[in-house]
Amino acid sequence: MKQDFWPTPDCLQRIYLADLHIHSRYSRATSKEMTVSALVRVARQKGLQLIGTGDFTHPDYLKELEESLIPAPEEGLYVYKGDPEGPRFVLSVEVSNIFSQGGKQNRRLHTLLLAPNFEVVKEINAVLGALGNLSADGRPIFGFPVKELIRLLRRISEEIVIIPAHIWTPWYSVFGSFSGFDSLEECFEEELEHIFALETGLSSDPQMNWRLSALDRFCLVSNSDAHSPMKLGREANAFFYPMSYAALVEALKNDALAFTIEFYPEEGKYHYDGHRHCGVLLSPKETRAHGGRCPVCGESLTVGVMYRVEELADRPEGYKPLHKPPALHLVPLTEIVAEALKKGIQTKIVKKTYDQLLSIGGSEFEILLFKPLEELAESFPPLILEGVRRVREGRLYIRPGYDGVYGKISIFENGEQFSPTPPIKQQSLFSL
Repeated sequence: MKQDFWPTPDCLQRIYLADLHIHSRYSRATSKEMTVSALVRVARQKGLQLIGTGDFTHPDYLKELEESLIPAPEEGLYVYKGDPEGPRFVLSVEVSNIFSQGGKQNRRLHTLLLAPNFEVVKEINAVLGALGNLSADGRPIFGFPVKELIRLLRRISEEIVIIPAHIWTPWYSVFGSFSGFDSLEECFEEELEHIFALETGLSSDPQMNWRLSALDRFCLVSNSDAHSPMKLGREANAFFYPMSYAALVEALKNDALAFTIEFYPEEGKYHYDGHRHCGVLLSPKETRAHGGRCPVCGESLTVGVMYRVEELADRPEGYKPLHKPPALHLVPLTEIVAEALKKGIQTKIVKKTYDQLLSIGGSEFEILLFKPLEELAESFPPLILEGVRRVREGRLYIRPGYDGVYGKISIFENGEQFSPTPPIKQQSLFSL
């Protein structure tokens, strides 16, 4: 995928990078390392200036947040006591609604909420705590329609931001093939007027969403939905300064982002259609040819995001609304390093090399987005530098994800002739 846009280094003075949707260790299937201090450390490594707290409805985590965070100079934001100059926090949570509506049972929607202060958070928790068990999961589950959630929140404070999360995921989203709706109006009815931003999710990107004219009036945001520290920033948003809660809300209302940073949607685990049990991966066209059934066992296929987009789209692939912020796609630096070294992402040598590259080039986003390649060439191993170059140019090999199986992004083709990148030695960081 050719990149149609790339930011210049001087824009660093005008923008900040934000990841608004993450989880704490109190959410299911989440790393125990998801603590406030770990989030601060990794946000610095990544180059994020603003991150969501995640999970503010959980009583134990809320207590931890109140003990760990103090008001930042920027109104409506917070900062870690142990690092007052570090990344800012915005109070956030994802909630789940499972309900019946429009004659269909088992509707399942996830929604991202942002709040302006702890006082509003406590009011939210008091209301929602009477309707569900907030201690059971950092992402609480409620049995009433999501439009009722909007009504409840609006009665508490009009400053609460309500963003439908990962809007194309098959199981838990507004357009999900198994549990969603065919339009935003059908889902939110008269409460839709209070929705002004939508989260594209890992399995879709703005380019796919631009194919639906009905989404033009909404700001499309991209967040990591991180369940472990190193997933932080795999998707993010570039906002223009000044930084504050009110400015953030205003940017979302006016669709005034500078750009978004995207995970390749093919790498998402529900991009294409398929049946994991049989190892079947199909494009939307192939799914239709098989009548929605697995060609191996005959069971129903899990229909992915691309199928749903094509089902609802009223524009051709490649359409770009004039007013929309650009979107660019990245591969995490650890994946570039791992492929260059021909090692697993979790190996010690990959982690060590990653840390050493940061010591040379600054944060991960500085390296991937802003540093001139000529400057990186002075100290980066050639194969890693070539990996960064190809990511910027969008020259990659992609196997789409399907039915819960993550897709695979490759930078170098099998059999491509390159000498292995030597490990970086601490004493020769600047002489490679």
